Amino acid sequence: MGFLIDAAAYYQSLVSAIRQAKKTIYIAAWDIDSKTHLLRAGKKEAPTLGLVDFLKHTVERTPGLYVYILSWDFSMIYMLERELLPLFRMGWDVHPRIVFRLDGEHPAGASHHQKVVVVDDSLAFCGGIDVTKNRWDTPEHRVDDPRRRNSHGKPYDPFHDIQAVVDGDPAASLGDLFRDRWLRATGQHLVPPETDSLMPWPEEAGPDLRDARVAVARTLPQYKGRAEVREIESLYIDAIQASRHHLYIENQYLTSPAITEALAQRLNHEDGPEVVIILPKLSSGWLEQSTMDALRAHMLKRLLDADRYNRLRFFCPALPGDRHVYVHAKVMVVDDRLARVGSSNLTNRSLGFDTECDLAVEAWDEPLVAEGIAGFRNRLMAEHLGTSPAKVDRALKESHSVIRTIETLQGKKRTLDPLEPDQKIPLNGITIFSDTSLPDPEKPAKFDQILDLFVHDENSEPRSRPLLKFFIVLALLLGVAAAWRWTPLSEWISIHRLAGWGYVLKESLFSPLGVVAAYVVGGMAMIPVTLLVGVTAMVFPPLHGALYALGGCLASAVVSYGIGRFMGQKPIQKIAGRRINRLSKRLARQGLLTIILVRNLPLAPFTIVNMVAGASRITFKDYFLGTALGMAPGILAITVFADRLLAALRDPDWANIGLALGVAAALAGGLFWIRKRIAERP
Repeated sequence: MGFLIDAAAYYQSLVSAIRQAKKTIYIAAWDIDSKTHLLRAGKKEAPTLGLVDFLKHTVERTPGLYVYILSWDFSMIYMLERELLPLFRMGWDVHPRIVFRLDGEHPAGASHHQKVVVVDDSLAFCGGIDVTKNRWDTPEHRVDDPRRRNSHGKPYDPFHDIQAVVDGDPAASLGDLFRDRWLRATGQHLVPPETDSLMPWPEEAGPDLRDARVAVARTLPQYKGRAEVREIESLYIDAIQASRHHLYIENQYLTSPAITEALAQRLNHEDGPEVVIILPKLSSGWLEQSTMDALRAHMLKRLLDADRYNRLRFFCPALPGDRHVYVHAKVMVVDDRLARVGSSNLTNRSLGFDTECDLAVEAWDEPLVAEGIAGFRNRLMAEHLGTSPAKVDRALKESHSVIRTIETLQGKKRTLDPLEPDQKIPLNGITIFSDTSLPDPEKPAKFDQILDLFVHDENSEPRSRPLLKFFIVLALLLGVAAAWRWTPLSEWISIHRLAGWGYVLKESLFSPLGVVAAYVVGGMAMIPVTLLVGVTAMVFPPLHGALYALGGCLASAVVSYGIGRFMGQKPIQKIAGRRINRLSKRLARQGLLTIILVRNLPLAPFTIVNMVAGASRITFKDYFLGTALGMAPGILAITVFADRLLAALRDPDWANIGLALGVAAALAGGLFWIRKRIAERP
């Protein structure tokens, strides 16, 4: 087993393995970019072709070699952050022995988060690194490294992550894992490859451990009759409870109450371990900062409260010029006995909702394995502290303390800065997410289980529509995406700016028409309809706001329904994904009540659901009435609650506060009742 620290080392070893492949290459990804360059031009290396061209070249010179790529059929919310070509299977259709598929077989809102590559069932990679843009970096994390650019030539910030490489039985087990996912995603059985011998170990990275006991741990959510698998959660908690001297953790997030409580119990215990947690200074983007960082602050404070013996430290890797390294790693090292590397974050999602895969190795009574595990931790600490693993090892042997070792070696240009739990969060008030099931769900929601009752795979293919229609609408959608990415539009759409425009419309004689037009344009630009309704409720009085919001929603729904009917099912399937389109075949048969139900389930963006409904040929009467009846109660509740809340803020007397709380209670009670009724449906 080897530990590949940062993507430059991983990509270099991956190139070596792919070049030696004889039968099969399996790639399971959360994200993948066909243009990613695995090697970057430097003093010792020449750049490779982009990923898809490199795979094509390898397949062409290796008769009998097949490449199977399985990527998460991602949520529309990530469309502007990802390569669009995989959505339409363009860019990957370069060779008949390179097979690319999107995997949408997961609960609504979940993701396939595994990052696994298996070569000939003989050598496998598993960890936190996808072969995609904005991942490549070296352990030096130079602030001005000219090689750290994505496939569009745009520079990005220093990025830290870990991938493990393993051969033997664990590699074959990861091959089985991939084949199981491929079967569920495509219905096709893959036969394990027959190879004559083990693949040579990558020359660029010597193994850190030999004759090691390596385990594969998984998270699989309950879905379509498959029982959930929570091996990752069990391994985390067991490892924390078994820790004696020191727990070293690197992770992108820390929002799981279960993990937090397990750590708190050990910190509370007199003979518990030191706990050192390395996290990013801030998450990526204001939305994650407003939710995941807010939740993280709660967990960090809980741990500080439990730290009776001063054995806890939080750090973030710092660079010269007040810059920081973004930590994407998912690593835990327990004493010198156990190390784990994988795709799982310390979140509810990773423990029970998303699809995850980790590798773990335990020393047992094997001194050489224990030495390799300790060496891995020391390399990580040395990287962050800008020193050598040998110096870290000496300091640890002198102090017998990870915390004192870090404090002794701190203070250089490369260092570990203390991470304070109380950080400024972009949107105050988001910290109300003390119920982590909202931004960080632990299990599939009841509505998803109900959806599975009437959404099943069907063998019949949707009828083709003229390709011209598809390309016309595709061009419009790509135009919108381009505007969001490369024009100031991405900075314009905020709740504050929308509210400002709303107040301008409010003073106009044509405000009703202006609001309705805004909803139509906003729907085409994929602006969340709930954001538009919220802004309308802020700007207009309750009755006007409710009428304007409902009128705008219906107008937007009619326009996008018409687009869906114009395009037909096959083009919509490419845009919306198979899961939502299986629903479309049921919509046309079950009519009004189904539309009302769908309007209360967060299945997909508002515009996408509307287009799917149009393509499904549901009658316009059922669609229009179902949309109106399904959305009216929620719109009314939002507008009335917003009015009462604003009144309480302007004039905070007991009457206004009581009314606001009463409306909030009624809204919460209504939502609870609806949720309960949905859960009770057979």
